[in-house]
Amino acid sequence: MKRVTFFSWNVNGIRAVAKKGALQWIDTAPMDFLCLQEIKAEAEQIPDTLFQRHFKFRSINSSSKKGQSGVAIFTDIPGKSSTCDEVDILHEGRINEYHFGNIALFNVYFPNGKRSEERLAYKLSFYDRFLSYINNLRESGKSIIFCGDVNTAHKEIDLARPKENEDISGFLPIERAWMDKLVANGYIDTFRYIHGDETDRYSWWSYRTAARNRNVGWRIDYFFVSEDLKENIVDADIHDQIMGSDHCPISLVIDLPL
Repeated sequence: MKRVTFFSWNVNGIRAVAKKGALQWIDTAPMDFLCLQEIKAEAEQIPDTLFQRHFKFRSINSSSKKGQSGVAIFTDIPGKSSTCDEVDILHEGRINEYHFGNIALFNVYFPNGKRSEERLAYKLSFYDRFLSYINNLRESGKSIIFCGDVNTAHKEIDLARPKENEDISGFLPIERAWMDKLVANGYIDTFRYIHGDETDRYSWWSYRTAARNRNVGWRIDYFFVSEDLKENIVDADIHDQIMGSDHCPISLVIDLPL
């Protein structure tokens, strides 16, 4: 077994975060995988000098629409990467699929459904395609880890003001029902596995209302693992002291058979 540490962070523009000096913590934090969402950049716009530390491998999936979405994995663990176009059918740069050992890792920036009914419908279809895809991999013998911005708070405990937001995309019953289905299919919310019903722990705060200062937030960033890895979970946490984005990083520490 090898103890592996993952970090996930929606940076809301990797170049903007870099200009703020908000990536410096990555140089000293113990991690084997760094999974970033909403990088809003092409591969050639991300220099090898982005971090002082050197990651041996990187997998970048940029959106077909420049300046939007995009995901990236940085790691020292060799593996095989793809963009999972079977799920990301509009090529919006939403998924890194990275296989190493018997693990299939997914770094995902799930769609936001607030813009229109059409985008909400696309978000829900994306959810269903993704669950079907990872379930098929599990049936083939793979263990699953996926992280990223799911763009839905699962339970009332996962946002500061549930009653005010029950008709807003990100906390709609139909979106939350998919997360119920995810759990029913045998995927473990690692933060809740470690921290139980701990309250006031969020990963996103609106810029518009200075919500972070008041901790009026949402927990919409997750690490899920397939249930065969449940007993291997060592720790999972939310790092709300790290600034630079409207999201904060989250982490998972897990023992893997590598």
